Amino acid sequence: MEDIPETSEFEREEWWLASPEQLLVWARLRVLDSGVAQVFDSLGETLVYETEDVARAALMDADFRALDGMDDDDAEAIGMLLEELQPPQGEDDDELLPQMIRQQAPRQ
Repeated sequence: MEDIPETSEFEREEWWLASPEQLLVWARLRVLDSGVAQVFDSLGETLVYETEDVARAALMDADFRALDGMDDDDAEAIGMLLEELQPPQGEDDDELLPQMIRQQAPRQ
């Protein structure tokens, strides 16, 4: 896997979410100016895909959903309120990594 500088210019960034077994697992999708897509995952790896469509398909195959596409019913299905679903925050990937997997409180 090639090293991707964090200063790469990107057109757009999206957060994706999966919720297996009382966890929230985040992934960040970035689409570069070149059209190449990068997914920063919960293991701290940056996966590179030829296009945004290929990256989205890989995320969906892994049971991730785009945060921007979620509504109140989607959030309720994972035991949270939509406004509680806040993606990781940080200056760089090193700061994001510890936040990429979060334990959820047991569902009632």
